[in-house]
Amino acid sequence: MKQIMSRIQAPTPPFFVKLRNIGLALTAVSIALTTSPLALPLVVVKIAGYLAIAGSVASAVSQAAVEGE
Repeated sequence: MKQIMSRIQAPTPPFFVKLRNIGLALTAVSIALTTSPLALPLVVVKIAGYLAIAGSVASAVSQAAVEGE
């Protein structure tokens, strides 16, 4: 557990910082779509769910990337 925390707190390479930010943006857009008060087609809601999963996974993996390993 200690190794995981130190890895997450270590500096992240610039490419993975950009990837993490893109993942966070995808997650934010998908949350906005799924919680919209408008009646959206089922396909849009389904795609938003997939975007939420993809964005959160990309953000988590990008945060765990470390330079030199």
